Parts: sequence; C-alpha cells; structure tokens
Amino acid sequence: MIRLKHKYHAVPTECDGIKFSSKKEAAYYCTLRAMKNNGNVLFFLRQVPFHLPGGVRFVIDFVEFWADGDIRFVDTKGFKTESYRAKKRMVEELYKPVVIEEE
Repeated sequence: MIRLKHKYHAVPTECDGIKFSSKKEAAYYCTLRAMKNNGNVLFFLRQVPFHLPGGVRFVIDFVEFWADGDIRFVDTKGFKTESYRAKKRMVEELYKPVVIEEE
C-alpha cells in the first residue's frame, strides 16, 4: 500500500480506535478525554458541521461543554489556509456568538 504524504505534513493518528487526521487533533482529543474523566468537561462533540451559504460545510474538530457552563468551539490547526480563515469568519458572523478557538 502506498502512503501519500499530506499536503501540510499532517500525520494520521489513531486513539481509542478513532482515526484522526493529525497527531495534534489526536493529542487534543486525549487531553479532552482526561478532562472529562476528572469532571472539568461534561462532554464534547467531534467533527461538528456548520452549514454556510452555497451548500458549503465547515467542520470544526470539537465542541466542548464545560462543568462551569462554558461552551468552547475548537479547531486544531497546524496550518491556516486562506480558505479556512474565510470560512471561520463566515461561521463566526452567521452563528454569533460562536467564536472558534484554535489549538
């Protein structure tokens, strides 16, 4: 089997039987899982889509629901393309008060 290199050098990684598109995303998932186990995070969702005009979808990596009532929208990024920045701005404008944080 031929393994193609990712355009931005992301290395696919597996954790808990879940395939992640990068080591960074997998590591963040493991951190969230630990915070959930100690009670800081109530629960979290993975790969959450936002629907944008023109049939475009923007998928963020995590939505976190914290024990103190906070809700965080987090995308793990190693490289921010112009397309990513534009879609992020659109989501934040259309889905106020959503603010996407980057890890």
